Amino acid sequence: MERFTISLDGDLAREFDALIAERGYSNRSEAVRDLLRAQLEQWRQAQDAQNAAAHCVANLSYVYNHHERELAERLMAIQHDHHDLMVSTLHAHLDHENCIESAILRGPTEAVRRFAGQLMAERGVRHGQLNLVSVELGQRHAHPYKPRGHGGSRHHVHLRPAR
Repeated sequence: MERFTISLDGDLAREFDALIAERGYSNRSEAVRDLLRAQLEQWRQAQDAQNAAAHCVANLSYVYNHHERELAERLMAIQHDHHDLMVSTLHAHLDHENCIESAILRGPTEAVRRFAGQLMAERGVRHGQLNLVSVELGQRHAHPYKPRGHGGSRHHVHLRPAR
């Protein structure tokens, strides 16, 4: 672990300490680390916008009115058309008209952004939000896999959040 020292004027230090207390940090170092991570992720994503090889994991959450004509079917069709990006979805009913869905995605960053934009642009979808985390692709390898007594292996790539 490396250490560095920073100087803050009194007003900024008091305001930062208030933020730390409100968010429940145990010390300034943890808060500074989180601020740095957030800024570095924002910078990485700006760089990734120019890098077609960049990958991410993401959460796409949106609210929609399930009474909107054929909207649920359109949303499902879009998800199936992009099954390679979809990991999982969570669906919850908010009231008699509105539902919230949260989709976990992974894949090329630009493809994930395009998919999210397409889905959120559907008539009847409201309050869409995409949260991206840049990842580095690890080595492709296999783990032993024995479905119902059969031998074999399952190949996959590990995704590591960018530091």
